[in-house]
Amino acid sequence: YNQDNYRNDAGIESNFVQDNQSFSIQNTLRGLHYQIERPQGKLIRVLDGEIFDVVVDIRVGSPSFGRWFSIKLSSINHKQIWIPEGFAHGFLALSSEVNILYKTTDFYFPEHERAIRWNDPKLNIDWPNIRGKFNLSDKDSKANLLDSAELPIFKN
Repeated sequence: YNQDNYRNDAGIESNFVQDNQSFSIQNTLRGLHYQIERPQGKLIRVLDGEIFDVVVDIRVGSPSFGRWFSIKLSSINHKQIWIPEGFAHGFLALSSEVNILYKTTDFYFPEHERAIRWNDPKLNIDWPNIRGKFNLSDKDSKANLLDSAELPIFKN
């Protein structure tokens, strides 16, 4: 990571305060996560394996509110994704094991974390077809739909 390169080449002006590493096994689906207070921007890359990464605009009043974007990130393609504050994030582990590293613009506060259900029909995310069932945490399986989710308020 070189702050000048990201600032000059990608326009990422944020300062990162924490690095997180996440390990998942195949078919694990995490998300769609966000913090209602002290939201985090995230710079995500895969150290080992492959994921289907999804971001959803949850900025109330945004012209793209509720729209999602996906990309495959892997240790082979070396792609990264920058997720600014105001977006929920989730991913599906596609390979047998996945190690993800992500930098955040604020610290993690579990009391502020919320989730939107991965299969919300309003979002209609086109998750990849996989064999077997998704591995979901209890928290993610009980997440709210977007229409009933507690969303952060962002100042423009």
